Amino acid sequence: MASTSAAAIKVGVVGFGMSARVFHCPLIDSNPNYELAAVVERHGQKSRQKYPHIQVVHSIDELLAIKDIKLVVVTTPNDTHVPYAKQAMLSGKNCVVEKPFAVTEDEARDLARISKQTGKVLSVFQNRRWDGDFLTVKRLVTSGLLGNVVEIESRFDRFRTFRKENAWREEGDFPGSGVLYDLGAHLFDQIVDLFGVPEYVTGTVRNERQIQGAPDDSFLVVLDYPSKNFKAVCRAGMLVRDKPARFTVLGSNGTFTKYGLDVQEDQLKLGVTPKDASVFGKDKEAQYGVLDSEISPGIHMRGTVTTADGCYASYYDNVAGATRGTEKLIVTPEQAADVIRIIELAKQSSDKRQSLAF
Repeated sequence: MASTSAAAIKVGVVGFGMSARVFHCPLIDSNPNYELAAVVERHGQKSRQKYPHIQVVHSIDELLAIKDIKLVVVTTPNDTHVPYAKQAMLSGKNCVVEKPFAVTEDEARDLARISKQTGKVLSVFQNRRWDGDFLTVKRLVTSGLLGNVVEIESRFDRFRTFRKENAWREEGDFPGSGVLYDLGAHLFDQIVDLFGVPEYVTGTVRNERQIQGAPDDSFLVVLDYPSKNFKAVCRAGMLVRDKPARFTVLGSNGTFTKYGLDVQEDQLKLGVTPKDASVFGKDKEAQYGVLDSEISPGIHMRGTVTTADGCYASYYDNVAGATRGTEKLIVTPEQAADVIRIIELAKQSSDKRQSLAF
């Protein structure tokens, strides 16, 4: 965890949509490593209703002109991620970008190059590496309690039969729209964090609701690691009323199954932040996963596993440490570019109806 004894890092947030309101601003404002100093809003000053101490500006140029700003957080639509991040770094600012990092791998690799060239920290908000359910899966996989893990099924499902009005994520011709970019960016990143990049990618990407002019709303993507005798099945859809398990982990000794989503997003929506340490990130006991495994020769166990506490604050703690030069960055631009490559390969695989080498 980054030290809080150093001067607070002044942060400027670009945009005040859902991700800024629910995730970034509360996590930054509640973290003693930071001072939320400015927000870019093209029209109005909604952010000041919640954060009256901040400065509101109306363009990224105005934000970058504020000398004391050391970290810029880009939360605007996907087609702005690359130009805004590039402009921030070339203006001498460190940068966090909302996922997906970019629309294409080439753009993502270019941003990683600029980060090295300028010496500025560049990271992508892969907060779901700090979901309690994923942290629990990670501990079980590395503990050996499941034996050799051969498959993980990871799902993030919703049920909505209609397209949201004025939602760019559901406009078919908008760059980086659709469920594959929105949710695949998280699911693939978690698997890459555990197992590295896959050897092969096989994808089925569809518009199951058949809404005219809408992008994909469903995907099934297999990340295959034949040299490790492992595969990850990543799925998401908008027509899943009765939710299946969030994680199913299969190993040579047994299985772990976990239902329900991480609690942190809903808590942040209710105004609960990491400052509320007694409750934030703590799963409900009824949602604990079940381990059914031979934990040692001749000893079979079936029981619940307490979910690890989710901790989105750890993401920003690490960015603070990297910005100050005291910690190695956890979510790197190179990893983020690998995730964009997987997304592109999944789309190509679906179109060609064949597996593609990474």
